[in-house]
Amino acid sequence: MSKQNGTEASSTTQHIADSHDLIRVQGARENNLKDISLEIPKRRLTVFTGVSGSGKSSLVFGTIAAESQRMINETYSAFVQGFMPNQARPDVDVLDGLTTAILVDQERMGANTRSTVGTATDVNAMLRIIFSRLGEPHIGSPQAYSFNVASISGAGAVTLERGGKTTKERRSFSITGGMCPRCEGRGSVTDFDLTQLYDDSKTLNEGAVTIPGYSMDGWYGRIFRGSGFFDPDKPIKDFSKRELEDLLYKEPTKIKVDGINLTYSGLIPGIQKSFLSKDVEAMQPHIRAFVERVVTFTSCPECGGTRLSEAARSSKIEGINIADACAMQISDLADWVRGLKKPSVAPLLAVLLDTLESFVEIGLGYLSLDRPAGTLSGGEAQRTKMIRHLGSSLTDVTYVFDEPTIGLHPHDIERMNQLLLRLRDKGNTVLVVEHKPEMIAIADHVVDLGPRAGAAGGSICYQGTLEGLRASDTLTGRHLDDRATLKETVRKATGALEIRGAKANNLQNVDVDIPLGALVVITGVAGSGKSSLIHGSVSGREGVVAIDQGAIKGSRRSNPATYTGLLEPIRKAFAKANGVKPALFSANSEGACPNCNGAGVIYTDLGVMASVSTPCEVCEGKRFDASVLEYHLGGKDISEVLAMSVAEAEQFFGAGEAKLPAAHAILNRLSDVGLGYLSLGQPLTTLSGGERQRLKLATHMGEKGGIYVLDEPTTGLHLADVEQLLGLLDRLVDSGKSVLVIEHHQAVMAHADWIIDLGPGAGHDGGKIVFEGTPADLVAAKSTLTGEHLAAYIGR
Repeated sequence: MSKQNGTEASSTTQHIADSHDLIRVQGARENNLKDISLEIPKRRLTVFTGVSGSGKSSLVFGTIAAESQRMINETYSAFVQGFMPNQARPDVDVLDGLTTAILVDQERMGANTRSTVGTATDVNAMLRIIFSRLGEPHIGSPQAYSFNVASISGAGAVTLERGGKTTKERRSFSITGGMCPRCEGRGSVTDFDLTQLYDDSKTLNEGAVTIPGYSMDGWYGRIFRGSGFFDPDKPIKDFSKRELEDLLYKEPTKIKVDGINLTYSGLIPGIQKSFLSKDVEAMQPHIRAFVERVVTFTSCPECGGTRLSEAARSSKIEGINIADACAMQISDLADWVRGLKKPSVAPLLAVLLDTLESFVEIGLGYLSLDRPAGTLSGGEAQRTKMIRHLGSSLTDVTYVFDEPTIGLHPHDIERMNQLLLRLRDKGNTVLVVEHKPEMIAIADHVVDLGPRAGAAGGSICYQGTLEGLRASDTLTGRHLDDRATLKETVRKATGALEIRGAKANNLQNVDVDIPLGALVVITGVAGSGKSSLIHGSVSGREGVVAIDQGAIKGSRRSNPATYTGLLEPIRKAFAKANGVKPALFSANSEGACPNCNGAGVIYTDLGVMASVSTPCEVCEGKRFDASVLEYHLGGKDISEVLAMSVAEAEQFFGAGEAKLPAAHAILNRLSDVGLGYLSLGQPLTTLSGGERQRLKLATHMGEKGGIYVLDEPTTGLHLADVEQLLGLLDRLVDSGKSVLVIEHHQAVMAHADWIIDLGPGAGHDGGKIVFEGTPADLVAAKSTLTGEHLAAYIGR
């Protein structure tokens, strides 16, 4: 009897191993987090909300995910850890109940010109194996179909030791690769405009070379002057044929200058190595402008842009070669693979088909495998990274997503929601940083941070159910059910921007007149051709200021003051007021604290352990030499000015002794985009994605141009901030500008004067104009997917 009772008791009592169902965070202080504590349920979907800069990413990515990854890295040997990036422990007291974290962020994929959708997702590797087994004629192993492997062969004598004797034997080897020999697997060949590389009327010593970074004052000057291949005091137009050949095309050659061993390389090999090995999209703006001015990229005449050798293109399966397969839209490629009935490779075909169907399911069926990875938007890159996790057998994993709805039409958000719920239902913890009400609606648990951004944020305002959030008096709760209304009157166009015969990517010979002097919104499902139309036919025109989704470049020494150019007039004003050099007021130049070199902190390298940063004891984190802080402007030293918020600095430079119109204009633009709370000296590395996007917008607003093109400006914006963005767009239009916005957010669509809707689908099912007109007409017609969703949004 007692035995039976004991059995019953054990069956109803929870096993202690099943009691760890919470992730506990206590005392989190990373970035602007204010010593917060919370409990997150495991195996549930938790959405983190709050205004941009409130601390969502600091909590989810900078604390929970960072500590999980750091602890996993510590399980490797010290030798292996030496090759891995060092990660410091987040500033938190207790983190309990963590599981393995997998980050699916919005970082752009690969800046390498050889990286494509196929290589980034391993689909190309599977295709290469299939072609090596089934392709006719058979040309070799899988690497014979790879555009990253060159064909090489060689022969020579090798020395062997056998039975105590040394013998020599002749050996030969060959590797059959699929790389096109002309373009080296890049798909395009380059041609140079030599007039943009140098001024032939000048000598090298006079600064004839106009390539960024090729200054004659540094190492390049020493190498060019000491090479002996030409006279640096002779104008380039007087160079002999041999001298010009050496200047432009000479391959890397060892030389000795003043007893130092150096390498001389011609200008063009140098450009190819330092600039053209990177993806153009990932370059710094001034380098990118130089490359676009100097270099013309044309499709390789030998391989037709396929990157593959003639042999790789000659091997086919049922009339299709591997280049044709990679050029297909992925949804079509899935149909082709489904039709291959080959028992010898059946398991591989099943895995390949499953991966391709995952692309279609996640809304990326319109891509092709040969699409360069660097051309994917942030949202497309994030969904591409999701592919490998959808079919994963892992459970009890923490998946961390950063705004997965970015770049998604309302029609596609429902599909994304189902994918996240599937990951949860497999027994995983899903943490999502998100602003869209449609995704907040599926949450099992909501954590709202705020109440505002920056120093005014970093606290937990609410945690619990969606119904509780809606009833709470938090900023997110109040705005959760906000719905924009259609404007009663729309602006009349003052002219039109004509686009004729647009055929970029999937566009099908599109003709459209874009109204000027109005707020025009370009809509359509992801992959319908919006970016192809606007960036392909409008962005390059004179007077057009294009603001894309590219990440802003900046190190931990960069801050809003340096990025926007604000520091320049401030330094000059300090110098003028005190009769000294402007360079003294830069922490990256002469005014830097000598102990920390202007960083404000001292970094101590501990080998395989994470580096430790401690505030500089000499300058106390102020970054400047003590003598510099004795100079004042308007009663403030330079470190006190950089510690100001944008709003405080706007008042400081707006009137009185420190009145500075040039600085005030920049600060006005920062306030306009809702960044009044940012500190001028705050490192760019601590800004959220939404803050960086708005910082870029504020910078471009200062450019002279009549037409502004914005690519999804609501990215990273809280519901409460969208209204402020609409006000900013209205002010731009009312000041005489024309504003074109590529956008999925229904509030922006409803606020438009004119809507151009592309579709009806994605890829080859899109690329057409399916509607042109006012938002009211679009809602009344409900003839497109956009019209249906906009009508539902405004309650029609």
